[in-house]
Amino acid sequence: MDWLVLSDAEWTAIRLSLRVSFVAMLVSLPFAIAIAMLLARGRFWGKSIVNGVVHLPLVLPPVVTGFLLLVLFGKRGPIGAFLAEYTGIVFSFRWTGAALACAVMAFPLMVRSIRLSIEAVDRRLEQAASTLGAGPVWVFLTVTLPLVLPGVIAGMILAFAKAMGEFGATITFVSNIPGETQTLSSAIYTFTQVPGGDAGAFRLTVISIVISMAALMVSEVLANLAAKKVDAA
Repeated sequence: MDWLVLSDAEWTAIRLSLRVSFVAMLVSLPFAIAIAMLLARGRFWGKSIVNGVVHLPLVLPPVVTGFLLLVLFGKRGPIGAFLAEYTGIVFSFRWTGAALACAVMAFPLMVRSIRLSIEAVDRRLEQAASTLGAGPVWVFLTVTLPLVLPGVIAGMILAFAKAMGEFGATITFVSNIPGETQTLSSAIYTFTQVPGGDAGAFRLTVISIVISMAALMVSEVLANLAAKKVDAA
């Protein structure tokens, strides 16, 4: 049974993947809600362009997304150089860069889930709150957000699961540095490239499946609970 025992390097890759995925999901959430609200309720010129840009990572090869991130957020990139000089934040070849790449790749899934929930909300409920004197922000916080909570939860878990499995954009942007940027996916790739690495690749594959399935099950449970609370209210 020794082949089932995870090594220190494997545990490091698992912990790093969980950390990167959680940060990517959490940081993306407020932006995803704002963009979803804009696309669901906004009426403006160029809306289709904004929608296309948001969903572009879904159709672009992940390597292309990773290269664009490297060009923009690398140490010599316009955004990366500015952040490194004035804030000390560095993305290239750091775990923060892995989180950024995962967030970009998972962002469309979160936005789409939240947007569909917002579009399903009965506008008359929001209008009723407005007639009672509530402002737009208060209406959103007290009426819209509770109603779309199942969609928000589903989007968060989908983004987390997507981030856990991200490979192409991450390895292109931040490489495959053990202990710093080597996530589960890149660790599995590394094992497949060395003789005798099949056991390690198999162990991490099983771990990936277990984590992804657990995330989806938790998403279903939380979404159901949120839906019941909304119905009860």
